[in-house]
Amino acid sequence: MKAIINNDKLTLEDGRVISLDNSFVLPAFADVHVHFREPGYEYKETIRTGSMAAAAGGYTDVCTMPNLVPAPSDSEAVRKQLDIIERDAVIGVHPYGTITEGGLGTGAVCDLEALAPHVIAFSDDGFGVQDRGTMREAMERARDLGKLIVAHCEDMELLHAGKVRESEWRQIERDLKLADETGVGYHVCHISCKESVEVIREAKKSGVNVTCETAPHYLVLDTDDLNEFLCSYPERGGNFKMNPPIKDRSDRDALIEGICDGTVDMIATDHAPHSEEEKSRGFLKSMNGIVGLETAFPVLYTGLVCEGIITLDKLTDIMSVNPRRRFGLEAPEDYVVIDGANEYVINPDNFLTKGRSTPFDGWRVKGRPIVTIKNGEVVYG
Repeated sequence: MKAIINNDKLTLEDGRVISLDNSFVLPAFADVHVHFREPGYEYKETIRTGSMAAAAGGYTDVCTMPNLVPAPSDSEAVRKQLDIIERDAVIGVHPYGTITEGGLGTGAVCDLEALAPHVIAFSDDGFGVQDRGTMREAMERARDLGKLIVAHCEDMELLHAGKVRESEWRQIERDLKLADETGVGYHVCHISCKESVEVIREAKKSGVNVTCETAPHYLVLDTDDLNEFLCSYPERGGNFKMNPPIKDRSDRDALIEGICDGTVDMIATDHAPHSEEEKSRGFLKSMNGIVGLETAFPVLYTGLVCEGIITLDKLTDIMSVNPRRRFGLEAPEDYVVIDGANEYVINPDNFLTKGRSTPFDGWRVKGRPIVTIKNGEVVYG
């Protein structure tokens, strides 16, 4: 970007001029939690289609979770992923390495030292690290490498006992104590309940090096919306199937309060595409995961900013500034142009991702990204 002229023209080095009538320019977004499925599950998503969807949503950097085949548990597997990224990605794509061998939350800690030069951080997303000693070892080694531990928190023993929300916040509570003891940089994935907000808030007050994310669907939806949808469209229940599940209105309110007071640092979409067949089995039998890169900003802008719940500056902080600062994703020449005036209807048939499952199908929203610029070059629009 060179300049904004008279507040209505954006001039680029290549001479292209983009009209900014009723639009505005923001720092491009960064998503630290996406699933691009390649290698191993290319029928769901590829690096190419996922990065194109991200660009269409105003993102110029994303961090890809490691539930792949082969899992990035060694430098050879990571190298395979990096080669695909170099060939096919249209934006910055930064892979995670696993914490444990195979990324299943159990067993031995990986050779983090060999992985560290090639990955953005370490995570077993999809599985909580079940053993306290294993997590402590991973935290100590990651600390020495200057890398974050990024945790999907889910205690399987509590989960199998039917204690869904406790399985989340209890493991966060365990890990916060370990993070305090080890001094590691610790980041919590997709928090969804009020207890998680509270334990993280208290840990921050005591000086623990912790950040956390939540996702758009936990901020604009609750179980009332889920139940109403399932009563009307039971065959489309897969559109609301994700892990962790959507919680009550009180949890939604607590997450918004956490954003307002700085407890919740950032928004991540947990973009998780599946095939149409995998998401057409109803709510109980469909696979966990929805797509989100192409809907995140419009949904949050419409549902939170336009409703006066948070400011546009706050939304920019949690979608761009904070994730970039925490994960070292500097991008001084990355911008997104937003159409702030015109409403449109979200239609999954128009998505660039291979996934189509979203709870926001048919929503009327504002704030559509119309141009995305990476390193001064247009990558979408």
